[in-house]
Amino acid sequence: MGFDALALQLLNGLSHATTLFLMASGLTLIFGVTRIVNFAHGSFFMLGALWSAHAVTHGWPAMAESAWGYGTVILMGACVAALLGAVVEVLLLKRMRHAPQLYQLVATFGLTLALHDAMRWYFGPEEVFAPRFPGLKGAIALGESYFPTWQLFTLALGPLVWLGLHLLLTRTLWGQRVKAATQDREMLDALGVNPAPLMLGVVMLGCGLAGLAGALQLPREPAHLQMDVNVVVETFVVVVTGGLGSIGGAFAAAVLIGVIHSVGLSFFPQATLVLVFLTMAVVLVWRPQGLAGSAVHAEQRESVPVFSLWPVGVAGRAVFVAIFVGLSLLAWGQGDYGRSLAEDVMVMMLFGLSLQWMMALGGLVSFGHAAFFALGAYGAALAHLQADAGWALALAAGMALALAVALLFGALVVRSSGVYLAMLSLALAQMVWAGATQWVSLTGGDNGLIGLRMIQPEQRPLWDALLCAGVLLALAGMARVAGSSRGAALQAMRDAPLRAAASGLPVQALRYQVFVGSATLAGLAGGLWAAFKGAVFPSVASVAMSVDALLVILLGGVHQLWGAAVGSALLVWGGAELGQGLDYWRGVLGLVIMAVMVLAPSGVLGGLQLGLARFSKGRTA
Repeated sequence: MGFDALALQLLNGLSHATTLFLMASGLTLIFGVTRIVNFAHGSFFMLGALWSAHAVTHGWPAMAESAWGYGTVILMGACVAALLGAVVEVLLLKRMRHAPQLYQLVATFGLTLALHDAMRWYFGPEEVFAPRFPGLKGAIALGESYFPTWQLFTLALGPLVWLGLHLLLTRTLWGQRVKAATQDREMLDALGVNPAPLMLGVVMLGCGLAGLAGALQLPREPAHLQMDVNVVVETFVVVVTGGLGSIGGAFAAAVLIGVIHSVGLSFFPQATLVLVFLTMAVVLVWRPQGLAGSAVHAEQRESVPVFSLWPVGVAGRAVFVAIFVGLSLLAWGQGDYGRSLAEDVMVMMLFGLSLQWMMALGGLVSFGHAAFFALGAYGAALAHLQADAGWALALAAGMALALAVALLFGALVVRSSGVYLAMLSLALAQMVWAGATQWVSLTGGDNGLIGLRMIQPEQRPLWDALLCAGVLLALAGMARVAGSSRGAALQAMRDAPLRAAASGLPVQALRYQVFVGSATLAGLAGGLWAAFKGAVFPSVASVAMSVDALLVILLGGVHQLWGAAVGSALLVWGGAELGQGLDYWRGVLGLVIMAVMVLAPSGVLGGLQLGLARFSKGRTA
């Protein structure tokens, strides 16, 4: 590659870094003051782009003919995103302020689903092509290459935004209060400063920056409904690499990730995504709190309830088992559709149990648990197709592959905690997804691996019975461990790792064992998924699959033994039923997720247990 081409790629990377920094700085500001990691941040990016695009093409096309008019529309797009941020702060974020961080994350994921369908309804599903920016339509010559003038403008805008934020936070009273709230919100409240308007202003500023980043994309790419997911994952990479709560760290990480992304497209086009996440993984292994993050953020832990084995009596447990088996039999009797849906529910339940084991007992949070699910699925499928392995050997191969990767990856994971740990797991999942997508000779790429015949049609009822029994066995095993001395040691390690280490518990070894065991069970679930579906596609390693596992246990109750069962029924069965007769069912599902996180943060089953306890106490009184 010549000097001119390299310079062009560096400029592309720096231009992309501006977008990443605008997004990351807004997310960092919101987290710094509210302590909420907003997964819906990409939705405000998409809103700024879609609103501005429709304004210059359908609303006021005359404004796109002048630089001032077009610039005004871009700023208005940012203001629309900021106003929506204010509504979200009042209706959702304010109510989730004291909830555990993971519940906040899932609630904002529900917000993403709701906003996506709302924008699809209002703006329509089509891409919107906006005109070029007046006065900045040309390009500058770099040898034999050309660099768009608009991207040169956005490249220069990044440092200016950083300088503006720096002056705002250091030279104004409002900024000083924001910094004080970032360090000690309770002390600021005790000094007589009302934190509510401060938090509202920060959320509006953060969402406005996201909307501005989206609107700035218009002169070089169309606005569409996939913009939210495309940008939010990379934004999380930047924020976590830079260090949660650090604007300067976000700027440095945005430049680093932007350049690696752009240069990677030239040198390693098939591994660009892997390089981005590998960069984050290397930084977090080197500095678990990120480039400029505080160690306090990295080690911050939240108090969580004891893992509940409710119902504890023999009769109560028998009732739950009877309900589970009865509903399974009822679904099997509904024909192929009901049988397939029941299989999906139970496999997702097993997948959820693997994550629940890791989170509820080990205190390890994962945003990329789909990595091991996918490894199990691909391992089983490849063993069956290439080695003609039967179902037992195929499932064992899938579990072995998940186990092998977990043994290697776990040594890095156990050094981190909280969001940093979650993002490391997400990095692994994205690398697995990229491998499944781009290693076409082995995985088939987007065409997948099809034609699996591990289960013969006449064996389906037997397999269903074995799956049902296996799920119940996994529940019984989890209950036995949770009620044992080992379970008490795991929860002690989860709640107070320093005290547990001082008491002589091998904290790192326990975390490692929990991680590896959870990954192996997820591999089994993935192998079963491949067996029942008869095909495997890269989507099994996607972010959506990892989020589904989180939704399963958080909707049902992450600290409830039967939480995964209730959550998988709600997510899989409820989603399938909504999808049959409702075009905007994902938006409705998002509203349900937000309602559950606000009204019953302990999940449906936790809320039910609490309600029954209060009812019983009231009758006794």
